[in-house]
Amino acid sequence: MTGFRTVTVGGSPVHVLDSHHGPAVLMLHGSGPGTTGSGAWAATAEALGPSRRWIVPDQAGFGSTPVPPGSRSGLTLWTEQAAGLMDALGVERYAVVGHSMGGAVALALAAARPRQVTRVVAVSTMGAPGAPLSADLDAIWAAPADRNGARDMLSRLFFAPALVTDAAVEARAAAMRQGAAAYASLFPSPRARWADDLTLPAPALAAIRAPVLLVHGAEDRVTPLATAALPLLQHVPDVRLHVLGRCGHVPAIEHPHEFRQLLSGFLGAGTG
Repeated sequence: MTGFRTVTVGGSPVHVLDSHHGPAVLMLHGSGPGTTGSGAWAATAEALGPSRRWIVPDQAGFGSTPVPPGSRSGLTLWTEQAAGLMDALGVERYAVVGHSMGGAVALALAAARPRQVTRVVAVSTMGAPGAPLSADLDAIWAAPADRNGARDMLSRLFFAPALVTDAAVEARAAAMRQGAAAYASLFPSPRARWADDLTLPAPALAAIRAPVLLVHGAEDRVTPLATAALPLLQHVPDVRLHVLGRCGHVPAIEHPHEFRQLLSGFLGAGTG
């Protein structure tokens, strides 16, 4: 990938990794403490290669992108910022890939910008009407920025305990510490209200015109299949669901090769 840049959106800076060429794909990360755009998606984008323009921002309150002064974080801000980023970059048509919280933003963006968004891949997504806050997501949002907090978080994210290595724990703890000040304002208790904020009403989902691919882990405890993905099949007009067995909340890490095949195949089926 080409490198990082800062783009001004609505008078506020957005930190973004941008490969600068090819059909554009906006990649939106999830919501756990220590999450950044590059941490969530750089390995996937690198593996899929230079055939597309991978645009990978830190969303407001994560990584190096602050919450704009006077703004409240949440689905409306993240959706408007994503749309504004693509406008600022001069990208008129694009696909959107979103993980967890980023999946809800991707769906909201597709509903708000039907002429711009060509395809949506929503991975372990939030956004389904009435989806409750799971105990695991509640614990992840509340995780302290230390090694114990990082280890507990990773154990909830992944199905396979072997992925919770000392190196992964150390890296996550460092990222959590670095982003702790900004993150503290995002999901204060009681946290069920923030899960509610990340749900879309049925009319908004029905307004999505882009084809949507849902990718979900069968053993996802953070956004469980039954309450997160299955209800979307009843609301989104053009939708298909791929479920990965022996997979938790992060298919891009837990089943990287199959995930990349799904992503490239679905994106390749369209022009954007």
